[in-house]
Amino acid sequence: MTSQAGGSPEPGGPADEPAGRACGGESGSGGGGEDLPRPLPEAVRARVVEYGSDVLGGMRMADLPPVLRRVAKFEPRRRARLAGPQIAAQLESDAGFRAQVAERVEQVWPELAGELRRGVVPPAADPVAVAAAAYLLRPEGWRDVVERVRGELDRRESAKEADEAADTIADLRRRLEEVKNDQREELARLRAELKDQRSTIADLRRRLHTERERAREAASEAEQAIAEAEERTATTTGQVNAVEAENRRLRHRLSAAETQVENARRAARAGRSADEARLRVLLDVLLEAAHGLRRELALPSSIESPADLVAEQPADQDAPVPGQGLPDDDPGLVDELLRLPRMHLLVDGYNVTKTGYGTLPLADQRSRLLSSLEGLASRTKAEITCVFDGADVGTPPVLSATRRVRLLFSEPDETADELIVRLVRAEPRGRPLAVVTSDREIVTAVRREGARTVSSALLLRRLGGA
Repeated sequence: MTSQAGGSPEPGGPADEPAGRACGGESGSGGGGEDLPRPLPEAVRARVVEYGSDVLGGMRMADLPPVLRRVAKFEPRRRARLAGPQIAAQLESDAGFRAQVAERVEQVWPELAGELRRGVVPPAADPVAVAAAAYLLRPEGWRDVVERVRGELDRRESAKEADEAADTIADLRRRLEEVKNDQREELARLRAELKDQRSTIADLRRRLHTERERAREAASEAEQAIAEAEERTATTTGQVNAVEAENRRLRHRLSAAETQVENARRAARAGRSADEARLRVLLDVLLEAAHGLRRELALPSSIESPADLVAEQPADQDAPVPGQGLPDDDPGLVDELLRLPRMHLLVDGYNVTKTGYGTLPLADQRSRLLSSLEGLASRTKAEITCVFDGADVGTPPVLSATRRVRLLFSEPDETADELIVRLVRAEPRGRPLAVVTSDREIVTAVRREGARTVSSALLLRRLGGA
């Protein structure tokens, strides 16, 4: 048996109401042949069910009541919670099962059982345990013991309810006192606010009186201002009429002046037309004279660039031309030269490519340089000629007609340096011409012919920053 005399099991579940009715039934079989006038108190009924649940776990299956066999294997508290009504009913109706539970109670609490059988109720024992033991043992007068316990429990419940009621009343009184204090504080606050409001109303009345006086003064000043404004309006109206009359007179004079100006413009246009007619006649005479001179000299209608004719000329046909001097190491030299009208830029191809990206194959060097020069020619509209040695090229590539850069390869018996010098000599005297190279022999030769020189590094810097 796991419960102590002063312990109480865990109530709840279906073991509440039905078990109370069962434990207070009419089929009792012990002590005196009387039945309980009322059902067992709830605490006593729960304790009885707990005792019966504890005993079920130690009984043999053959001794178990049939209705309780399916819950006998459950944990004791679970048995009490799930099969409480059945255990209570079996204790009430089955004297044998009740005797086994009573025997267990007598083994656990022999002193309590002995006192009850002698008709003595131990004063220090738990009333609930005493009533449960009396119900199970059923000694002489057990019903009186249960009724006395019921009365004791009722008194305790009444005392508990009285204590709770007293606590509630005390709490309500405390709350009432707090409410009264709050009301007194609120009343004091409202009175203070009322006093402030009265003071404010008095101050507002004084202000209202002052504002009314100011309003009357303002109305008087406004009437005076209106009268003055009417006088000024009349004066202004007269002045406006005089100004409008003067404006009309000036408009008439302006119209006459505009007429005179228009007449003067017509006369000027007529004179200018005569001058333009004379100028057109003179230009026509000059154009006809130029056409006549071209026909007489049998000049061709289109002029090719000298560089286009160099490849067809023998190397011994020289045409020396003077050049112009500019600082060749100036970082802005390339841009300054390209801004000159009809500028011709000659580029020593392999000298530039080997200075900038000499690790690439020759074909890639040529392609990269020509691509950069194409962009430069598109932006500046300058004439650009790029010269490469023809010795390492079996068949020179055919250029597209849309290219802006002229590509030339030297003949097998001629070097690119000689071809560049011939190109310089072929240009007319006075035309802007520059040679891009870092080869000292070419620089000396083209400077002797009067051409400008630009280092390969300067051109590469210009192409890289474009």
